[in-house]
Amino acid sequence: MLEIIVHSKKIKLGLLLLLFILSCLLIKPSETNIFWRLPPLLKEIPYVINDVIKYLMFEWMLIDVYDPIIEEYEQKPLFREITRTIATSILFVINFIREIFLGGVKTIVAFTSWDFVKENSWAHWPALPWTAVTGWAMFLGYKLQGKGLATLAGATTLYMAIFGQWEPSMQTLSFVLITAPVAAIFGLALAIWSYKSSVIETVINPILNVAQTMPHYSYLVPVIVLFGVGDHAAAIATIIFATPPMVRLTLLGLKNVPEEVYEAGLMTGCNNLQLIFRVLIPAAKRDVLLGVNQVVMQCLAMTVIASFVGAQGLGSNLMISLNSLKIGTGIEIGICIVLLAVLLDKMSKAWANLQADYFVEHKFFQSHINVLIILAILFLSSGLAYIGTFVFNEGFNYFHEIPHNKGITTEPFWQATVDWIWNVFFEPLNSFNKFLITNILVPMKNAYLNMPVIATFLLVLGVAYIFAGPKSVLIVSFYLLFIAFSEYWDRALITAYMASFSVLVASVLGVSVGALCAQSSFASRSVLLICDFFQTFPSFIYLIPVILFFGITDTSVIIAAIAYATVPATRFTVEGLRNIPEVLQDAGSMSGVSRIQRLISIDFPIAFPHIMLGLNQTVIFSLFMVIIGAFIGTTDLGQLILKAISDPQGTGIGITLGLCVAFIGLTVDQIVRTWANTKKAMLGLE
Repeated sequence: MLEIIVHSKKIKLGLLLLLFILSCLLIKPSETNIFWRLPPLLKEIPYVINDVIKYLMFEWMLIDVYDPIIEEYEQKPLFREITRTIATSILFVINFIREIFLGGVKTIVAFTSWDFVKENSWAHWPALPWTAVTGWAMFLGYKLQGKGLATLAGATTLYMAIFGQWEPSMQTLSFVLITAPVAAIFGLALAIWSYKSSVIETVINPILNVAQTMPHYSYLVPVIVLFGVGDHAAAIATIIFATPPMVRLTLLGLKNVPEEVYEAGLMTGCNNLQLIFRVLIPAAKRDVLLGVNQVVMQCLAMTVIASFVGAQGLGSNLMISLNSLKIGTGIEIGICIVLLAVLLDKMSKAWANLQADYFVEHKFFQSHINVLIILAILFLSSGLAYIGTFVFNEGFNYFHEIPHNKGITTEPFWQATVDWIWNVFFEPLNSFNKFLITNILVPMKNAYLNMPVIATFLLVLGVAYIFAGPKSVLIVSFYLLFIAFSEYWDRALITAYMASFSVLVASVLGVSVGALCAQSSFASRSVLLICDFFQTFPSFIYLIPVILFFGITDTSVIIAAIAYATVPATRFTVEGLRNIPEVLQDAGSMSGVSRIQRLISIDFPIAFPHIMLGLNQTVIFSLFMVIIGAFIGTTDLGQLILKAISDPQGTGIGITLGLCVAFIGLTVDQIVRTWANTKKAMLGLE
């Protein structure tokens, strides 16, 4: 039966490809031909969005607000006042946390005035010594996972200090420490609400799907209009971006709580709140904390992107370095971002896996030993910083903070490396770049742009029908029609060509490496550890080495996308092949088949649904990187989104473009996920 279905699909695919080719050959380019391009019926959507936002910000619900400057009441829009209040509150908290690490006066000014600060020299929040933060990080790492994590924490903070990256690192860390908890709490609340109400879950699921496939840049465009520019705007965009994975994982954890645990909570007389917070959430603790881990990583991933709207820190400095082609400085900052990402990832995962003993009774000293150690570290580091004021007489104190221009720098080394690479490998790299662009990328781009819209619809909807069924056809039709009726169909095709090339190469590499490594337990563990390591990298980091080798070209973006997207393809392949039941593997071996025959005939068919889910992630990762690549000059949807950030009327355009990108990703997701689930059911793996 399975073989008949497979052969039937092959015949349908063959006929579909034939119709697609005939459509491409017969339909000639013409702006008046609806078979070539659909009319832009939705081109007014950006302007409608702009008008709605303008109405909310300047006209909707005028209220009397007291202005202390003119000492009179003025009529101001309620929505605008709400956004400004939110922005002010978030900015205050960011400055407060930031000044705990770095010192400052903004927190004190918020309660007094600038005149008060100027008149009182003591009115200044002192900065923490870098030794204190290092000590606390090492202690926290030790408590969470032992000596290994403590060493990593110490090495990371030490690198920040001695390489002169302390101030931007603490700015970035303070940014994450504010955005991550807010996103986690917000996501937790939405997950609980969805768990309690099936209607809310039904409504929120498509919103989460779109939010998780929207490019990073798209979140920045409306935030600028609603909240202005600065750390607060970047924080709000980051919170919105980081919330969906928290909702997903928390909801999954709550649904997986055993029924008997839920009933036990009811039998003990718990009300709804007690049932949620004392029974269900503790039972789903690991999933909830894994959600927190994803939130932290998403917040850190936005640090570079958020610099476009004024976020201070490592991301802003990295952008400045790359814009000025200071690759050496960019690499140094990139290493700092990677170390911070790895450290936060390890700590949050260790927290998720931490097992607490609720039945041990401690004496007073044992119960407060952690607080005492933290205070001891602060006392010792402060004492060391005080001694440093007598030891160092050059206007700065190495035991307190190492200035950027006084720290160790590897910039000359990296810059020399860059120069050496360009001198030695310029010709082969340039030849490869020209060959790839001239013989592969440009023809592929032209082929995509020469596809009639009806042929594209025929191909995509046909594939959706064959592999995912009629329901998926309806959903995918909506996605495609939205893009086709907008003004951005051609730009979407350019995005699709770059993403599809990246996906093709990343899939071949990922599946091949994964299949080879899956044959050995040691190789499997090793490659999964490598995947874990590279998956912690903020996506923007992948652009640094490729710019070094290939400059500002489409090649750089595509290679970065390949590197970024190969990780999930490899991971899912290894996991799929390693999770095949041993009974089936033994049965294959007993039947006398070779390892290669078993891999092709047994292992791959059974692991195929799981591998396809990995390829689904590969598509999303490629799309994200292609859009981010607009920073170095691509001509796809990402470029238009980037332009919209600096356009006062760009809100509607940015949102529309973001939806176009999301719908490309959701089209693939709908087809692949439905196909994989159907395949699982046919194989009896559900």
